[in-house]
Amino acid sequence: MTLLPVTLAAAAAAAILNIWLMVRVGAVRNAAKVFVGDDGNENVIRRMRAHANFTENAPFVLILIAAIELTGKGDPWLAYVAGLFILGRVAHGFGMDGGALGAGRMVGTMVSMLTLLGLGVVAVLIVLGVM
Repeated sequence: MTLLPVTLAAAAAAAILNIWLMVRVGAVRNAAKVFVGDDGNENVIRRMRAHANFTENAPFVLILIAAIELTGKGDPWLAYVAGLFILGRVAHGFGMDGGALGAGRMVGTMVSMLTLLGLGVVAVLIVLGVM
């Protein structure tokens, strides 16, 4: 039996997503010949912010997922929340490029905020003994 399977799967997905975002930054840096900083290049800035925004949000979500899973109060919905968060972050990554997929930025932002809020509320309810 795997200890914390939802957390493990979510962390694995987050690691892969982090690499994907890093590669996307590298690709646009290479195309723009910007190897340090952003040189004011909007495409580099957009990709860097997509990656940075992921790294700003993912740790909190993963910590909350692990903590909730450890309490045993996350079945069966926690895995779905984790998956939705990852999908939202993919949408945000594409959305930060603008253009036809630009709406993904708002979708990803909303999914991330609601995930953080929802998991935070659940954690408080568990602490209070309501869940």
